Amino acid sequence: MRKRISSNMEDYLEAIHLLAKENGRVRVKEIARVLNITMPSVSSAIKKMKKRGFVLHSRYEWIELTPKGLLCAEEIYKRHQVIKSFLEDILGLDSDIAEQDACRIEHNISPETLEKFERFTARYRSEQNA
Repeated sequence: MRKRISSNMEDYLEAIHLLAKENGRVRVKEIARVLNITMPSVSSAIKKMKKRGFVLHSRYEWIELTPKGLLCAEEIYKRHQVIKSFLEDILGLDSDIAEQDACRIEHNISPETLEKFERFTARYRSEQNA
């Protein structure tokens, strides 16, 4: 069983991961912009994540995910994508609504439910392409 981290920390890890994929490098101000929060809040969270071994960061330097942080961020991002796909493709929700709801659901969904969403969506897609 994975050790639970807060929803906020999950949001930070996912944001860092996506920003790094997009820009290659991540700064506090970019995270603050994406998450629509203050830079001091981001700095505080980064310190906590550094202590837990999720990120590497020196004052005024780039933020990098550690292997542990990257693994966690990829898991969070996958949960988000599976849920969003289910909400959009299966339930027919608008993309913006599916995005917002996926952000909320991804933090609390059980691995079993997530697996069912993923299987159902894959089966639905294969039937649509047959």
